[in-house]
Amino acid sequence: MLYLKNPCRSLKHLIIVPIVSTLIVPLAIFDLWAEIYHRICFPLYGFAYLKRSNYIKIDRYKLKYLSFWQKGYCVYCGYGNGLVNYWVKMAAETERYWCGIKHEENGKFIPPAHHKDFANYNDEADFIKKYKA
Repeated sequence: MLYLKNPCRSLKHLIIVPIVSTLIVPLAIFDLWAEIYHRICFPLYGFAYLKRSNYIKIDRYKLKYLSFWQKGYCVYCGYGNGLVNYWVKMAAETERYWCGIKHEENGKFIPPAHHKDFANYNDEADFIKKYKA
C-alpha cells in the first residue's frame, strides 16, 4: 500500500478514487459478457471450463489491521485484477484455438507465455508442420 507513504495523498485521492471506482461498472458488464462467452464457446471449442476461483481471490478484507476503506479497496482490487487475469487466460485459450502464430519480433513487444508453442511468424513450413499435418 504505497499510497500510505504519499504525503499529498488526501488531495490526490479525492480526485483519483471516484475515477478508479467507476471502473467497477465496465468490469461487471464485461464480466457478465465474458462469462456468457466462456460458458457457450469453451464447450464448443472442446476446452474445459476455467475455474474462476483459480484467478479471482478476495481474502484481504479479513485482515483486522486494515481500515474499512482499505478492506473495500482490497476487495475491489482482488476482484478487478483477478478478473482481468481470468480474461487473459480465456483470451489466451481463444487465441491458441483461432490463431496460433507468433507476432513478428521487433525487440519491443513482450510476447505472452502462451505464444511459446505457436508457429513462428512468417514461417510457412512451421505453420504447416504445426497445423496442417
